[in-house]
Amino acid sequence: MSSGAYLWLLAGMGAVTYVPRCVPLVALARRRIPDGVVEWLGLIAPAILAALVAPGLLVDPGSRSLDLTRLELWVAVPTLLCAWRTRSLGATVAVGMGLFWLAGKLGG
Repeated sequence: MSSGAYLWLLAGMGAVTYVPRCVPLVALARRRIPDGVVEWLGLIAPAILAALVAPGLLVDPGSRSLDLTRLELWVAVPTLLCAWRTRSLGATVAVGMGLFWLAGKLGG
């Protein structure tokens, strides 16, 4: 692929990602969005995060079945409690990494 083709590809990818973000901002900039819609939009990020994290915590990769004995799930529970109580990213990461390390050492 030539340099010019790469530049066109890069410009096309930029347009494809920029336009869907820009259009709603321009279209809704001067409108009042109902409180219910704003509240609903606030739930999208946690829903996406849960959809990305849940399979890694709950599904056995070998059999693709629900497995409530996974080490990741049992480490995630106190880590989530730490995140909820402290609201500190650093503390949450440290607790999660420490518990995962400890569980790996104790569990073999």
